[in-house]
Amino acid sequence: MKRNSLLLLLCTLFALNVSAQGKKLFPETPEQKEKRLAWWTNDRFGMFIHWGLYALPARHEWVKNREQLTDSAYQKYFEYFNPDLYNPKEWARQAKAAGMKYAVITTKHHEGFCLFDSKFTDYKSTNTPIKKDLIKEWVEAFRAEGIKIGFYYSLIDWHHPDFTVDRSHPQRAKSDAEYDALNKGKDMAKYRTYLSNQVRELLTNYGKIDILWLDFSYPGKNGKGHEDWGSESLIKMVRQLQPGIIVNDRLDLKDYEDGGDFVTPEQYKVAAWPTENGKRVPWETCQTFSGSWGYYRDETTWKDVKQLLVLLIESVSKGGNVLLNVGPTARGKIDYRAESALKGMGEWMEVNSRSIYGCTQAPEKYARPDNSLITYNPVTKRLYVHLLDYPLQNFTLPGYKGKIKYAQFLHDGSEIRFSAPSGYGYRTNGLGENDLNLSLPVIKPNVEIPVIELILAD
Repeated sequence: MKRNSLLLLLCTLFALNVSAQGKKLFPETPEQKEKRLAWWTNDRFGMFIHWGLYALPARHEWVKNREQLTDSAYQKYFEYFNPDLYNPKEWARQAKAAGMKYAVITTKHHEGFCLFDSKFTDYKSTNTPIKKDLIKEWVEAFRAEGIKIGFYYSLIDWHHPDFTVDRSHPQRAKSDAEYDALNKGKDMAKYRTYLSNQVRELLTNYGKIDILWLDFSYPGKNGKGHEDWGSESLIKMVRQLQPGIIVNDRLDLKDYEDGGDFVTPEQYKVAAWPTENGKRVPWETCQTFSGSWGYYRDETTWKDVKQLLVLLIESVSKGGNVLLNVGPTARGKIDYRAESALKGMGEWMEVNSRSIYGCTQAPEKYARPDNSLITYNPVTKRLYVHLLDYPLQNFTLPGYKGKIKYAQFLHDGSEIRFSAPSGYGYRTNGLGENDLNLSLPVIKPNVEIPVIELILAD
């Protein structure tokens, strides 16, 4: 190949790569997106709520799939769904007391049952013994507490007659021939219309919606991706109906730079701030108190309060949010174990939330001390050191000499005295010449994870 032809080919490939990375659905600048997401990146902590018919069997929200239950076998849960103790005002009060600033509820999960009064289905809460639009009451209660409103809507629907059987379906098959037989007469085009109509209802009938969580795509053999959902048309409709809304990343629109506003690592801690094409992206980890999203009566792997706080602090220390899930019971109460955890987190947040709200990953020049996590507020220029393992009186800030003006415990605002190394003996007590030593009380403060607030010199 001639040199000029090679250069032309390389330039063309580079242009195509840039074009693929810059492919967009909407005319929004990075600055405009940052402004649209500003409240969310400030608030950091939200409540996820998984609630539906699966609360009755009380053995995981995927029970219909796991046990490969037919519609007729699952029907009894619809007939007996009667959450007579449902009090969304109490849910909202508990969320607020825990320090949660936004909430996302399952309007419809994979089972296809709707908690709202949709005119496109009979499979909804208003046709059960409770006879209520449960979403309407929920929105009113949470909005009254000043909590931002989010709707989860499942792209998947194991109940709809036109939703084709696939590898994630309760009636999944073992061969292509079986799939062909099971799907004879089903029409995904009709389901796409149904999906779009219901999303339109949710974004039209309940006022301003702050977040839309669409879940989930699984492209490939016997799966479903953006073409099955009509994702491009769907997200364009969403943006038109609610221009300021924040949408997650599960529509299988990775070919577009703006196919989702934030990434959603589920049930794991990220090793570092997630990136795409070398750039940091907004992110939120969705997590459970235990191993299930829906109410699971016999589930035993519940996290303790310290584990939950570490999850929150560590996520913020890497520039992310936490969406922490509760699975209410079939009678409409938040599980007592979740209530206890929320209360414990709320007690810590009451005095330490300044280290969470508005905070993010610290600049690289501030090293993380041993056995701690650090967060940073770029507006107030304050650094927060979270003591995961309370030290014995002396606590070293490595390389912090000349970088801080004042130190205090955050929970009570009490001063912490500090000193730089001096004299012959400083190297023998473990301090480097640019380190600082904080003198802490022998007795650990009466908070789960003590926080030191550092007022920086620059």
